[in-house]
Amino acid sequence: MASACRNFSGSSFLLLVISLQDDVFASVFFVLYLCSEAHCEEVHLIWCPDRRSFTLWILACSVRPEILDTIPSKIALGAATSQKDVNGYRQMPNCPGCGDGKGREELSEPGLESQEEIISRKKLQRLKLRQVRRKERALKLIQMSENAEVQMREAAIEWSNNFNSSIRPQYSIWRREHDNFRADSTLKLMNDQIIMAKVYASIARSRKLPDLADHLMKQIKESESVIKEANSDSELQQGALQCAKAMGQALSMAKDKLYDCVVIARKLRAMVQSAEETITAQKKKSMFLMQYASKTIPKPLHCLPLLLTTDYFLQGHSSKALADKRKLEDPSFYHYAIFSDNVLATSVVVNSTIVNAKKPEKHVFHIVTDRLNFAAMKMWFIVHSPPNTTIDVQNVDDFKWLNASYCPVLSQTDSANLKDYYFAVNHPSTVSIGDEHLKYRNPKYLSLLNHLRFYMPELYPKLDKILFLDDDIVVQRDLTPLWSINLKGMVNGAVETCGKTFHRFHTYLNFSDPIISDNFDPEGCAWAFGMNLFDLKEWKKKNITSIYHYWQEQNKDRKLWKLGSLPAGLLAFYNLTYALDRHWHVLALGYKPKIRLSEIEKAAVIHYNGNYKPWLDLAIMEYKGYWSKYVKFDSPYFHTCNIHL
Repeated sequence: MASACRNFSGSSFLLLVISLQDDVFASVFFVLYLCSEAHCEEVHLIWCPDRRSFTLWILACSVRPEILDTIPSKIALGAATSQKDVNGYRQMPNCPGCGDGKGREELSEPGLESQEEIISRKKLQRLKLRQVRRKERALKLIQMSENAEVQMREAAIEWSNNFNSSIRPQYSIWRREHDNFRADSTLKLMNDQIIMAKVYASIARSRKLPDLADHLMKQIKESESVIKEANSDSELQQGALQCAKAMGQALSMAKDKLYDCVVIARKLRAMVQSAEETITAQKKKSMFLMQYASKTIPKPLHCLPLLLTTDYFLQGHSSKALADKRKLEDPSFYHYAIFSDNVLATSVVVNSTIVNAKKPEKHVFHIVTDRLNFAAMKMWFIVHSPPNTTIDVQNVDDFKWLNASYCPVLSQTDSANLKDYYFAVNHPSTVSIGDEHLKYRNPKYLSLLNHLRFYMPELYPKLDKILFLDDDIVVQRDLTPLWSINLKGMVNGAVETCGKTFHRFHTYLNFSDPIISDNFDPEGCAWAFGMNLFDLKEWKKKNITSIYHYWQEQNKDRKLWKLGSLPAGLLAFYNLTYALDRHWHVLALGYKPKIRLSEIEKAAVIHYNGNYKPWLDLAIMEYKGYWSKYVKFDSPYFHTCNIHL
């Protein structure tokens, strides 16, 4: 395995020849040990190339002559001179494979010779071909990786350009609720203990163990007093852990005496059923209270129209005209229609439109209200009329052509069936009985103001286009570009509200009725009332009002739809609605608390549709500022009525 040589390049060397069949690591460590003991001056790696896949390695290190006497007899001593090959390695003279390969046959071993015979010429050829194929595949992979890298780079650039950084905070792991994902572990444990304690207490009473039942009820009261209204462990009262430990001991004692899997499962099912019934009742009650709160006018807001009405008659404004009649019929102006009985909300719509208009003098507002609020509405715009703006206030009762013989809504209002549905005191829409369609029973959905939008050509016969606005919207941009949009023969320009599965026609209409299923697509995309551009010329050509009358009469028994004017509009304007860009009209500020603020700020019109109106205490505070900045807080009526929004 190893041999030593003297006078190798003028020094004494320890020479180690290692074959792959030997223990390579043991031999190397042996040489390193000898070198460290002999204080070697230099170490050489002598490479002896061999045609048998480099099976021989030679290590040499110079040693002091006195150390050679201590080397075991197994290591033979000899002399050699070293030469360097082209790679800088030292070679031994006459070694197999060194130099020109002379003497290789004399020094080869019999075992190695048999190994050469195994590797035939065909195998060598196959090895060479295999190496060639590997190189070709490597080149292909390199080329493919370069193309893939280019594609990945282009995809990354496109993704970064389209990335919206405003979304990231909503999903950040550093949000406060992610600080401790087990922040309520103790609270959950105590709630689970209370449930099991109630189960065991019920079983204890049925088995006539009053002491155990009383003890469990006592523990339940203590746990409830510690929990109170806590939502996390940090909100628990002091002594929560001790209370949980005491409850655990009580449950352990009850389990030893009362555990019966079948009985406990039955008790838990009964508790779940009772909890579901309680939740259902609370949901109905919550729905009723929400509807009640959203439709009830706060006292300060009720005070405002009363004061305005009083001043209107006391100051003799009943004969005063607000608007220039010529502008009201001039189609070259920008005309708006607002139908509302809410003075404050209407004032915000008008004020926000004028503030953001580039040419306020070109805008004309047609406001229609009911008889109760006509004087108040008119008085407000007498006192707070925007400069250079034309505003006309009308009373819906003055439209004598709108009667029961012409308008289906009025004829249906007079029917005994509808009166009983909407106005009966003992109707089963009370909280105790409940009704899943409670919100549909609001009489406002049969209000003539709510259906007046279907009579635009009759109201404004000399106009070509008019923009309809709800009273719960805020205008944030100049709306004059809307009049230059080509509706392409459509009657109604509106923003679509449908998604993959919601706000489709089947959401609003009863497709189990053949008159609906045979004429309309259930997957048709719905759109929104609130900001609608109506082409009155096309309206007259398509006779939209007659279509509306037909479907409203078909629904006199409320079997085709339940809620308001939107389903009737979907039917009347079916295949006659032009989809506007979504930035013109952003909805859901009256019920959806997680709308991106960037989306709201880019919108031309924002719509507070829903129960959380901005003038109510129920309003979503995050959105209220967009509405309140257009309120005339400097009005003396606000101070008198103590209105604070």
